Amino acid sequence: MLEETARVVEVDHQTVWVETQRRSTCGSCSANKACGTAAISRALGKRRTVVRVLADMPLKAGDEVVIGIRERALIKGSLAVYAVPIVLLLLGALLGDLGAQRFLWQSAEAASLILGVSGFIGGLFWLRRFTRRIRHDADYQPVVLRKLSGRPAIMITTQ
Repeated sequence: MLEETARVVEVDHQTVWVETQRRSTCGSCSANKACGTAAISRALGKRRTVVRVLADMPLKAGDEVVIGIRERALIKGSLAVYAVPIVLLLLGALLGDLGAQRFLWQSAEAASLILGVSGFIGGLFWLRRFTRRIRHDADYQPVVLRKLSGRPAIMITTQ
């Protein structure tokens, strides 16, 4: 289970909206100056993201909570978003090239381009159906794991 700390911003029945802050570990990496990820992180800043999560405990706005999502769901979702459209694009391009050789089409490049783009678009349509199907599936939704103590830590200083 992947976990993240968040702050509750709105509560509506069993749905809770929480706000998380994007974090980056780039500051501790030795390649910070030469890394593209670090440059993107600096450009985007530490924006806050509001996320809908499922909760089975009483919460109110302002509560600090730990949310989590299953690793398997994250991996499946990532593969659906990134791999399926790209794989269908490549398969379409390959099919266009093989089809041009087999059926003696005039331009293998045009066939590869047309079928590759068609495969990519088909992958995006599949992704749209997939996301609609899992939209309310509890296995793919982040959940509130526990509520953190609402009291801030008090620092005692001695002089």
